[in-house]
Amino acid sequence: MRMSSGPALLTILAALTACGPMPATPPPSAPYAGPSVPAAVEDSCGARAQAGLVNQNVAALERVLIIGPVRVIGPGDAVTMDFNETRINFELNQFDQIARIFCG
Repeated sequence: MRMSSGPALLTILAALTACGPMPATPPPSAPYAGPSVPAAVEDSCGARAQAGLVNQNVAALERVLIIGPVRVIGPGDAVTMDFNETRINFELNQFDQIARIFCG
C-alpha cells in the first residue's frame, strides 16, 4: 500500500517557509523621543538627578555613585513585573546608550 505524502509535504514546506530570511535590520533611528526621566511628582527613586546620563554609554554608570537599588535593562532583556518605587532603572538602546531613566 502506498501512502500519500501530500499533507506531510505541505506541512514541511509551511515550516520551512516560516524559517525564511529575516528582513534587513532597519537603520538606526533618531534618539528616543519620549520622556527620558520621570516627572518630579513620580521621581521616587531620584532618577531626575541622573538625567545627564541620558544618551551616554552604559559605561558612564561606573563613574556615578547611586545609593539604592539599580537595574540596567538592555534591549530585549526580560524584566520582572515587580514594582519598587525606590529602584532606578536605566533602559539601554541597541548602541548601549542610556535611552531612558525611570523608577520602578
